[in-house]
Amino acid sequence: MRGWMVLLAVWAMGCSSFAELKLATVFADGMVLQRDQKVAVWGWADPGAEVTVSFAGQERNATAGADGKFMVRLKKMEASAKPQVLVVKAGADVVEVGNVVVGEVWLCSGQSNMAMSVKGADQFEKEQAAANFPLIRMFTTARTTSTEPLADCSGSWQVCAPETVGGYSATAYFFGREIHKELGVPVGLLHSSWGGTCVEAWTPIASMEQFPSVMEYKAGLDAQAGRFDPAAEQAKQARALEQWVEKVKQAKAEGKKAPRRPQPKTDPKQSQNYPANLYNAMIHPLVPYGMRGAIWYQGERNAKTSEGAMLYRDLLENMVVQWRKDWNSEFPFYAVQLVNYKKPQELPVEDTAWAFIRESFLNFHKEVPNVGIAVTIDVGMEKNIHPTDKQAVGYRLARQALAKTYKMEVVAGGPIYESMKKEGGKIVITFDDVGSGLVEQGAAPLKTFAIAGADKQFVAAQAAIVGQTVVVGSPEVSDPVAVRYAWADNPVGCNLFNKEGFPASPFRTDDWPSTGE
Repeated sequence: MRGWMVLLAVWAMGCSSFAELKLATVFADGMVLQRDQKVAVWGWADPGAEVTVSFAGQERNATAGADGKFMVRLKKMEASAKPQVLVVKAGADVVEVGNVVVGEVWLCSGQSNMAMSVKGADQFEKEQAAANFPLIRMFTTARTTSTEPLADCSGSWQVCAPETVGGYSATAYFFGREIHKELGVPVGLLHSSWGGTCVEAWTPIASMEQFPSVMEYKAGLDAQAGRFDPAAEQAKQARALEQWVEKVKQAKAEGKKAPRRPQPKTDPKQSQNYPANLYNAMIHPLVPYGMRGAIWYQGERNAKTSEGAMLYRDLLENMVVQWRKDWNSEFPFYAVQLVNYKKPQELPVEDTAWAFIRESFLNFHKEVPNVGIAVTIDVGMEKNIHPTDKQAVGYRLARQALAKTYKMEVVAGGPIYESMKKEGGKIVITFDDVGSGLVEQGAAPLKTFAIAGADKQFVAAQAAIVGQTVVVGSPEVSDPVAVRYAWADNPVGCNLFNKEGFPASPFRTDDWPSTGE
């Protein structure tokens, strides 16, 4: 019920005229404005009201429209760590936003691995004690859903300090910390994530009509929603809670663990996985807040089947295209390729959904303009889908940004498969992004390479670094046609890196259909 009240309040905000001056929620104390851009500032006032926005010595004017909305764009500004006040006036109404700095702003979105807090990351106590970064600030968007695009959201800015950093998104924080340390400017992180969600939920609905499987999924949820009876579900939940209370009492008396509180069923059309619901409620309200780019940690939800995993590349590109249209900017977008996870690899190759979704990320990286991936095939955990080494994840995302967006002379990431050629009874693999050279991380030889002939039967291969290439072969395959590397859910031991310490992305040279999930 509380979630519905929040949703109705935010919906009303976007549909009614405004009796008093109000800024969009993201414009609040402690915010960071994007440098070197004409940043938008918007809000609502009485229709027809003359609005003046003042900041850092400049003044901009606008007239509120019939719906009360106004927007101005500030002139481009250099980075500034000096706290300043944004002042907005409309007649006798005045709104002041304090402790505003100017620097680099990044949108940070995805599912639970983006949502996972610093408190859950490795060495939390050490990280907490060192988190004195008053020029790193994070805006966290409240989780809610909507079947229509909302005008505003709930959320707040927090200045980074030992007492606040525990609640920060760990991936976003470690990314932002690296950017801040390297560039020496304020960093703002717009954190909008929700665990267990699919990419379709973060994408505008009209753009997904090109995907029949998405429309079929939506139609199924719509059918369920047509049968949903709120009153009956409320009564059922009340009975379940009564029974739960009694079970808790019994468990306590017997010294046993209390059962989980039953969760009510909700209207399927209000689900966090209903297509476009999170875009509408948690992304659209932030448009067009000035930002440099976006980072993304999501994909686990879309890796349920190999078919879904192979579609992911197109779904992700579509989402990025739509976001770029919203912001009217070809901004950089950096994603985390999924980690190693689940049962350790036993066969030379294992055609699993996680292997295919990593390929989707790889193809996205190679084929879509102004994007990149952070390869994390070495930081996962067998039995935990939420790896705790978020430091490595944030660092690798930051290296993508520092090299590609900020044009620093650093290596962006690890080796990326480029091409293959046959030489006798072996296959020679060439890579991009080798940095200062290929290496075997840890003990030789190279592991998790597999090779196959025309029969498509893969066997474990011998692989060796020769210059900037890897030569792969096996006495069992005299006429090889395909190679795969780290092709499994959890390819333990994969050890091809560059000298800068970045792992090679898993890859395959073939395009054979999946034989797995």
